[in-house]
Amino acid sequence: MNNKGNTIFWAVIACLLWSTAYAGIKLGLQFDTPFHFAGARFIISGLMILPFTEKPALFIRMVRENWKVIAWVTALQFLVNYSLFYQGLTLVPGALGAVIVGSQPLVTAVVASIMHDEDKLNRKKIITIIFGISGVILISAGRQAFKFGTAIELLGVLMILIGNIATATSNVIVSLKSKGINPLVLSSSSMFIGGVILYLVSIPVEGRPQGPFPLEYWLSLLWLSFMAATAFSIWFKLLQRPGVRVSELNLWKFIIPVVGAILSWLLIPNEHPEWLTISGMIIITVSLIMFYRTTREIPAN
Repeated sequence: MNNKGNTIFWAVIACLLWSTAYAGIKLGLQFDTPFHFAGARFIISGLMILPFTEKPALFIRMVRENWKVIAWVTALQFLVNYSLFYQGLTLVPGALGAVIVGSQPLVTAVVASIMHDEDKLNRKKIITIIFGISGVILISAGRQAFKFGTAIELLGVLMILIGNIATATSNVIVSLKSKGINPLVLSSSSMFIGGVILYLVSIPVEGRPQGPFPLEYWLSLLWLSFMAATAFSIWFKLLQRPGVRVSELNLWKFIIPVVGAILSWLLIPNEHPEWLTISGMIIITVSLIMFYRTTREIPAN
């Protein structure tokens, strides 16, 4: 596999993992509060990665030498983004929320063009983004009617958009500033610290968790923890690769709603394919294939 193919392969693997998040979060939140559930999830994720990072002395040294990057990633990716993401989705209809979340490649491309001199928008990126968002809209419209118009829903949209901006900024920081740190150390430390803060915030804000929890809760929590540990570790590693542009890598996130819709058909009763949804999937797939067939080779790490 060539360098570009290797990067694309692992980007798709990470996005496939992320596409399972919505079903797991929906299940877990039936039994738990948002901040407590997210905090427990990321604490477990950070601990899962820890044995695969570095020897304790080197781990601590990396964290001390790169504490600013870790602090920014923790704050933007795991505190601002997930706090606003969980709360925003409770305020907007599902279809609208899916479109706003699905716009993340566009937000990332704009943020990257502002922060990174070598990651500017061009015609191919813009065309791919337009087709990608069109596909997300069709997928969402095929699954649930759009409803929008209240001030509360507008607040929800703004919260999700700000979360997208925080994630995009975090991605650019990892790409530009994290070359001296093992991506496993970065993901482990930032997720664990972010999880602890979210968990502590959940106690005064949401109250103490009301257990005991059923088996379904623990299965969803463990899967989401494993998924986050694996996907973020892969993603941070890819962002550190020379020649990998943040905006282009994030275009692969357009496949998340595609796979999410397929999983819904397979797992959720009364969910079935609609022609709008299938059309959106085809548009996204073709646009990504055409973009990456015309881009240059990505250098190896």
